[in-house]
Amino acid sequence: MITIYQLKPRFQSLLRPGVQALARRGTTANQVTLLACGLSLLVGIILSTAGASHPGLFLLLPVWMLLRMGLNAIDGMLAREHDQKTPLGAYLNELTDVVADAALYIPFAFLPGVQPLSVALVIFLAALTEFCGVLGLMVGASRRYDGPCGKSDRAFVFGLLGLLISLGWLPPTWLNLIMPLLALALALTCIQRVRQGLAEARTS
Repeated sequence: MITIYQLKPRFQSLLRPGVQALARRGTTANQVTLLACGLSLLVGIILSTAGASHPGLFLLLPVWMLLRMGLNAIDGMLAREHDQKTPLGAYLNELTDVVADAALYIPFAFLPGVQPLSVALVIFLAALTEFCGVLGLMVGASRRYDGPCGKSDRAFVFGLLGLLISLGWLPPTWLNLIMPLLALALALTCIQRVRQGLAEARTS
């Protein structure tokens, strides 16, 4: 199934010169990982506390989602291409992604008329998709990134929602329909990652 994740190699090619410069300056993958998580928490706090009364602040979300995707690509390239892979880095990479996702999604629960439980369900299922992806390693398969609603796809969707809300083009109450549809896509992603992981394990 085609997902935004499949565009990653081209995106990395654009970033490679900058990554090489960072490596020469001694920047580590773990530093970039923690920076991305810390800034995600900051954006989430700003939107959670002020976004409901100042919807224009949601314009931060698409801007940050794009920058965060860049930082996530950079930390992976530093780790793989500059001999910075560590066990701690593997933990940080997975854990900070889940924490950052939750921080960036939860502000939508505070918008007027939005059912918080629908946002909470999306946050839970988003974390579960990453858990299902990592479990592939435990059964002898690779770390699974199957869609239809992987991390990059979610970044696009939530960035778009943030943009539409900031411009006043999306009534917040419409999220009560969008969030269940997103939850369904996430549930299908979990199923797909488990199925593909098991299939890969059987042939390895």
